[in-house]
Amino acid sequence: MISTEDVRSVIGQTMIGAGGEKIGEVGQVYLDDQTNAPEWATTKTGLFGSKESFVPLAEATVSGDGLAVPYDKDTVKNAPQVDPDQGHLSQQEEAELYRYYGLDYNESESDSGFADGERSGQFTETSNTGQVGHDTSGPTTDDAMTRSEEQLRVGTEKREAGRARLRKYVVTENVQKTVPVSHEEVRIEREPVTDANVGDATSGPDISEEEHEVVLNEERPVVSKETKPVERVRLGKETVTGEEQVSDEVRQEQIEADVPEGTERTTR
Repeated sequence: MISTEDVRSVIGQTMIGAGGEKIGEVGQVYLDDQTNAPEWATTKTGLFGSKESFVPLAEATVSGDGLAVPYDKDTVKNAPQVDPDQGHLSQQEEAELYRYYGLDYNESESDSGFADGERSGQFTETSNTGQVGHDTSGPTTDDAMTRSEEQLRVGTEKREAGRARLRKYVVTENVQKTVPVSHEEVRIEREPVTDANVGDATSGPDISEEEHEVVLNEERPVVSKETKPVERVRLGKETVTGEEQVSDEVRQEQIEADVPEGTERTTR
């Protein structure tokens, strides 16, 4: 049989049956109300752990692999069903379990100091510690119940939202400009022979053939290109602050007292 000191170490460990097969996980440990010795342990069995069975600890031992009991898995699975949420085994329930596992049952131990018919309660510390109550749902920590709640913590994190790029490419457009141009045209000028030009007029032969030419000039548009820088472009960043509303579900524990009828409930 395991000791009170072993209780916390076995809760949540594997219950190992005869032959070394794994039966299930140790869920709760029940103590004898008079001796405070570990008397029963529960483990989930059945399909998907839908059933919780009681196993006596009279011949149980603690090993490095878990809690070893001298029963196979089918024996534990088919044990009489008792509601583990009620916190105590009645005298009738305990007697039925003892008979099922082939153990002797001493009814004289039923005087536990609790309500008539109750014998074994879930694991708690010894009753001489001055505690007002004891834990009926699992391992006891102290004489008070802790209420916890989840609180929503909101912050920000920086992540990449996108990228902006500057890209330079070449486009072609048609530009038209008006350019003034000039050209020379031939014009025949005639002048009479006078005393002023008679010398020029008679300086050559009297009758002869002669050619005279003049060069005509003109302007034409000429196009050339040159590259000139016109502006500088860069990317800048600025931080814009806004507000976003976030929501999530948080859980909190509520504690209510279940007291006998007619008992005054005091809150302080």
